[in-house]
Formats: sequence, C-alpha cells, structure tokens
Amino acid sequence: MTPTALAQTHRRAFDHDRPWSALEFADLLAQRGVILCGSADSFVLGRVTFDEAEVMTLATLPEQRRMGLARAALTDFLGRAARAGAASVFLEVAADNAAAIALYAAQDFASVGRRRAYYARTCGAAVDALVLRRAVADAAA
Repeated sequence: MTPTALAQTHRRAFDHDRPWSALEFADLLAQRGVILCGSADSFVLGRVTFDEAEVMTLATLPEQRRMGLARAALTDFLGRAARAGAASVFLEVAADNAAAIALYAAQDFASVGRRRAYYARTCGAAVDALVLRRAVADAAA
C-alpha cells in the first residue's frame, strides 16, 4: 500500500474529519516500530514502542464496511504487535463513532479515559475521544 493509496482511503473514510495526507502517511511508515495491516480497502496503521502498541488509525472505504475487513486488519495488528513485544494496545476513537466502538468492544477493548473535544470536525463542534485499551499477549498465538 502506498502512502497515496492510504491517504485516499483515509479521506473517504473520514469525510467529516481532516484526513491524513500522503506525506503524513509516508512519514509515519518510515518510523521505527510502525505496523501496517490490511489492504487499500481497509487498513490499520499503528506502532509499537517498548511494551505498548498504539492504533494510530483504522480506515475502511464506505462501500467496504460491514464485510469483516477492519476486524481482520485489527486482529492481524494485535497479533503482530504482541509478537513485536507489546503487552497492551491503546487507541482513541470518536465518541460518536458507534460502529468503531462496537468493533473495538468485540475485540475486548475497554474504556480507560476520555479526551474532551479531541476530534475537530470540518462542520460542527469538536467530538470527544474515548481512550480504549486491551492486553495483547493472548493475540500472539
């Protein structure tokens, strides 16, 4: 997956947020510990730092949603993060993103915090982020 393809998917997946640019994806992909899972239709981009992993973004094309692609990419990410030494993984998700929250709950993520007005929206008020965390040691198998 090229940075351009990732940016195109991200732009379509997050039409009410500021999407990440191809340059931002290129910069992230060049960093140590970064893991990219999935396909251009649905991907997870995260990183492992010491014993902790972070899901930086998960994006799925609108017409590819509810097909299990995000779940598969996330499952792959969890396994790869565990194999890279992560004991836990965290992420932020918009408090109004019910589909993503349901996906993360089904993958045993639990809420550990809230960041007020974290996500600026192109139209409307900023939205809180829920901070979610889960252990990943069991995902390495």
